[in-house]
Amino acid sequence: MALPGMDDVGPRTLAKVRRRLLPFMGLLFLVNYLDRVNVSFAALSMNADLGFTPAVYGFGAGVFFLGYFLFEVPSNLALHRFGARLWIARIMLTWGVIATAMALVSGPASFYVLRFLLGAAEAGFYPGMILYITYWFPQRHRIQAIALFALASPFASIIGAPLSTAILDIPALQGLAGLKSWQWLYIIEGIPALVLGVVVLRRLTDRPADAAWLQDDERAWLTQEMAAEARAVGAMHRMSVGQTLRDSRVLTACAGFVFNVIALYGLTLWLPLIIRGFGGLSKFEVGLVS
Repeated sequence: MALPGMDDVGPRTLAKVRRRLLPFMGLLFLVNYLDRVNVSFAALSMNADLGFTPAVYGFGAGVFFLGYFLFEVPSNLALHRFGARLWIARIMLTWGVIATAMALVSGPASFYVLRFLLGAAEAGFYPGMILYITYWFPQRHRIQAIALFALASPFASIIGAPLSTAILDIPALQGLAGLKSWQWLYIIEGIPALVLGVVVLRRLTDRPADAAWLQDDERAWLTQEMAAEARAVGAMHRMSVGQTLRDSRVLTACAGFVFNVIALYGLTLWLPLIIRGFGGLSKFEVGLVS
């Protein structure tokens, strides 16, 4: 005979996990995406102030992804080894420091170096969050959790674009402490990553077995559910790294994702400059249109 409440322990547990983790993870992703692409709004003033040509700006905007590419897999391996709480906090604190340090850009060399370092610092965040979701949601519930988490990206564009250009249009920031408004943009939008990096240490829990915020029956159910699923997957799929990288399904997914990202960032990183080229719009209006 089932104990009272045991028949609904699964739905009750997953609902609690969704409320606890997904809104906070979405907020982290929102800040992550904004710090990654705010260079496109800073460019509305920065390029003219520093004399950046389109080639200089384009290379600097793109070199971010070289750092991201080189450190993404090692970062995810480190997350699995050291735990999500410590590693995500490390990622956020590192990228927060570099995101605010973008205010120190004074020429092409410093622009390239800081963008590369920002990519290296952010590497592993998004895939790390996806990996973290696999620790907490059984496979049949995982795609919904990932979709809810990923909603932070378009939401970041909805609020981030007008927010960024509004900062550029604040007269009081122009020349404040000897800095240009685009420098203040980097500082203002980099600080949340530093603050949230500290909050991560208190908010995230590495594994269901460590979740003091779950009741005993909830913690036991989720721990057993995830362990059973891991055993089942391990029994069904055993592929080496080399086999995985040669798998046609993996290569097809990679190709599709490459073209998706080319289209996404090829537009995102240039859209404010393209819209300003139409003429007749203030920086804030450029942000709204973006």
